[in-house]
Amino acid sequence: MTKDSAKSSVAALTLGAIGIVYGDIGTSPLYTMKEVFAKHHGIAPNHANVLGVVSLILWGLIFVISLKYVTLVLRADNRGEGGIMAMTALALSSVTKQSRWHYPVMLLGMVGAGLFFGDGVITPAISVLSAIEGLEEATPALRPYVIPATLAVLVALYVAQRRGTGGIGKCFGPIVLVWFITLAVMGVVNISRNPVVLAAFNPLHALGFLIRNGWLAFVALGAVVLALTGAEALYADMGHFGKKSVRLAWFSIVFPALALNYLGQGALLLSNPAAVANPFFQQLGSWSVYPLVVLSTMATVIASQATISGAFSVTQQAISLGFLPRMRIRQTSESEKGQIYIPLINWLQLAAVVLAVIGFGSSSNLASAYGIAATATMLTTTLLTFFVVRFGWKYPVFLSVAATGAFLTIDVALFSSTSLKIISGGWFTLSISAFMVTVMMTWRTGRELVFQSLQRHLIPIDVFLQSLFINPPLRVAGTAIFFRAEGEGVPHALLHNLLHNKVLHERTIFLTVHAADIPRIPDGERIKIVQLGHNCYQLNVHYGFSDERDIPRALERCNQVGLQIDPMQTSFFIARQTVLATPKAGMALWREALYASMARNARDAADYFKIPPNRVIELGAQVEI
Repeated sequence: MTKDSAKSSVAALTLGAIGIVYGDIGTSPLYTMKEVFAKHHGIAPNHANVLGVVSLILWGLIFVISLKYVTLVLRADNRGEGGIMAMTALALSSVTKQSRWHYPVMLLGMVGAGLFFGDGVITPAISVLSAIEGLEEATPALRPYVIPATLAVLVALYVAQRRGTGGIGKCFGPIVLVWFITLAVMGVVNISRNPVVLAAFNPLHALGFLIRNGWLAFVALGAVVLALTGAEALYADMGHFGKKSVRLAWFSIVFPALALNYLGQGALLLSNPAAVANPFFQQLGSWSVYPLVVLSTMATVIASQATISGAFSVTQQAISLGFLPRMRIRQTSESEKGQIYIPLINWLQLAAVVLAVIGFGSSSNLASAYGIAATATMLTTTLLTFFVVRFGWKYPVFLSVAATGAFLTIDVALFSSTSLKIISGGWFTLSISAFMVTVMMTWRTGRELVFQSLQRHLIPIDVFLQSLFINPPLRVAGTAIFFRAEGEGVPHALLHNLLHNKVLHERTIFLTVHAADIPRIPDGERIKIVQLGHNCYQLNVHYGFSDERDIPRALERCNQVGLQIDPMQTSFFIARQTVLATPKAGMALWREALYASMARNARDAADYFKIPPNRVIELGAQVEI
């Protein structure tokens, strides 16, 4: 690649990062200042408080976003991939299965993923609703239409998901770039009218605000944190754009624009405290309200799209890591593997978003539910980062604590503040998170119980084949591939086939899919073949948690290493397990019933692994847990 083309590529990726990565945090100026000075917080918009709040926001962006996420957390990539699931996989590989920290780290990852899903419901709701609430600034007569218009935009957004985002995705970067330029311009205009607000860069104003207001300042922190929401997107979308582009976008465009706009809103409040009702839409006067509503609606739709796409990606990774049952996943782009659509997640999220908009009724009410999910996710990320720094990078305990301790202190303070709003709205996102954690823990534990049940009746393959060929069965033409779980003995499907059909194919392959805790496995390392004798083989297929499961494509590699497999002469035998919940030791009966229901409704294995349905033979088996 030439120097010019490399620069062009970095520029394109940086523009893409501006559109996808920073849409969420970029729309925070719509509601942050309004919520900090909301009447129920009891913070008067006087000179000292305005400077203190703006100073808190600026230094929050510097410490939490610039130092923690952009500088530290982006270093903790899992072979180029980011996000809570990638971090969890990296942390789990750091502590190993034998470590006493393995289960706590896995549980922490599940909690982080659950919080991400909760955050993913609130982000579209509060972002789009806060943008359309700008209509109230134009004329109160439009107030009855705010909720219907918000629901119309959100429903249209979710309905469009099945078509993919490839086409409109090309517009994301330029539109959000215009948004950030607009933020910066509005900020500069208001700063020029009241430049005294630049004193907010002095952190003593933030410290003075906290000391002077005491408990009220602590409560207000729960609103200040709204300026930091969307931080997880920095890490989650790193794999799509690379660290360099994400960092360049932040320091060159996003941070300056956000800082200028918050300073501008502060300058406006210093000049006109009455503008506190909605300072964002009053920065340029009444003539700008309608254009800002249009632009902010587009920006918030893009921010929502990033969250929806993130939910799809996290779900796919959770399925691959064994935290969720198989679901139907559709590729919406032939060229971009990351562009996927999961119908079940899409419609469940839409239902939750609609409930949030109707139930809370305003962005101010939604703000109570928003902050706690964001701060809890930040806290989870910091804790997982400690395990990566300490056990993965092998840093001494002192350096590991030093690298994460300051951020942990800030996260605990922010989380404590937002936890005060559990009753007034935080319960909503925590309920979604708790539901998702329960589902993931039930699925994970249920799989372990099924494995233990199968282990009790395990017949080692080498012993079985040795005894089988003492008096060999009739061999029939063709190739039979039997799916075999990792650590399992002889597949039940093979035992049933021998029992009922009393034949064995002339070539028999035991296929085991291995899920690695890294994003992708190179094609050259995809398969490993072990000869078992008597024209029987063990075929191990390895996938990373971001890899697409495609068994026919993997079998094509067998032809390159000497094991010729003709798809038209091959039959795939899959055991369909019917899980029976029993009052034995294991999980509570209701959880066992939940696992059995999920297993029964999970996506068909043949479909998940892209095996042609006319080549599949399913044999049933009952498993008690």
